[in-house]
Amino acid sequence: MNMQAPSSGVLAPPPPRTLEEMRLPIVMMRDVLLKTMFRKNVDTVPRVARAICLPGAVTQELIDLAREQALIEATGQRGAELSGEMGYQLTDNGRARALDALAQSEYYGPMPVPLQIYAEQVKRQSIRNIQITRDRLTAAMGDLVLPPDLISSLGPAVSAGRSILMYGPPGNGKSSISNGIRDAIGDRIYVPRAIEYSGQIITVYDPIVHTAAEEQEDDPTQLRRSANRFDSRYVRCERPTVITGGELSLDMLDLVYNPTARTYQAPLQLKATGGVFIVDDLGRQAEPPQKLVNRWIVPLEENRDILALQSGEKFEVPFDTLVVFSTNFHPNEIFDQAALRRIFFKIKIDGPSQENFLKIFALVARKKKMPLSEPALVHLLKNKYPTINNTFANYQPVFLIDQMISICKFEGIPYQMSPELIDRAWANMFVKDELIVK
Repeated sequence: MNMQAPSSGVLAPPPPRTLEEMRLPIVMMRDVLLKTMFRKNVDTVPRVARAICLPGAVTQELIDLAREQALIEATGQRGAELSGEMGYQLTDNGRARALDALAQSEYYGPMPVPLQIYAEQVKRQSIRNIQITRDRLTAAMGDLVLPPDLISSLGPAVSAGRSILMYGPPGNGKSSISNGIRDAIGDRIYVPRAIEYSGQIITVYDPIVHTAAEEQEDDPTQLRRSANRFDSRYVRCERPTVITGGELSLDMLDLVYNPTARTYQAPLQLKATGGVFIVDDLGRQAEPPQKLVNRWIVPLEENRDILALQSGEKFEVPFDTLVVFSTNFHPNEIFDQAALRRIFFKIKIDGPSQENFLKIFALVARKKKMPLSEPALVHLLKNKYPTINNTFANYQPVFLIDQMISICKFEGIPYQMSPELIDRAWANMFVKDELIVK
């Protein structure tokens, strides 16, 4: 979908200029350096800098510190064919320290960002800074035929960056609308590869969740280079979207600890920071919806979440996420009033009117190259829908047309619709109530 992304004015995190600006424990930085050199076999400042995602000057400062401690030694110039950079290697003491550090934590590579510094970046790129226009939200919904009053309700909800509960009968596009909300946001933020709290490293960037943006190219005619000039411990990404369904459980919202590597991975909602967290099909999870929403009460109200380390120590992380709950149940069936108060917007997604149903049917037919037939449509509206109390749903046009296409292919006839084909398609849309003799 080609839409111009809204201008959010997201300020990039500046690269650190000195070790002091890193605001990380010196021993941790030194050990990450040693482990990285040991594991990745990098031996010049540029190669080490790329591996630990720090500027060359800061990397040199860290290498010099390790040299003073006799953990790294210089190996001399590398030669013109290898750019003439000074080479470095671990000393015997350096290798021993790297192995000892790896026994404590297998983490190596990009230097983490301190949690307090990351929290500042979260504020700069908050989801609540996004302003969505009606035209943009409508365009993001693609081929969905939605009543104007629904867009009027969705727009303020998305722009507020608060929680949204969408409810209504199944098959009316709640999941598609959730995806449209994601597409409407559409700008880019900076996601840390890893963050640090209390000496523990938590990986955040996840290629499955985060979509890295293309790197900007410098104009070779310009004297001043500006592209990609930000702290490379972050990855410039599309605003993230996490989509969960019936598989969501409460433990998926906790830090994930790997006891073998002795490292942590961020939970889903932390990976979704600055983006959208969609809880689809609420009510189908193993845990009751009330229990799931209770877990979100503090984050939704106070814009902060509480996580726990293996030691039991609890700490706060930013919660800057548009949470979209989607359910086929009436909210009063699955929540108490206290929980409902915490959800900022409640929006009912009803089935289409007959007029909108026909619009959707015609739109789908055109897209799938199925010619419309007035007798078939009259038969559908006059003879079939009265049997289900004229209950229209958004999924039905796609279902019926796909069924007729499958029949035509099997029968070896051109795409067409007729009362007989409508009957055969309709028979597969519902299961007849009957007793099955076992």
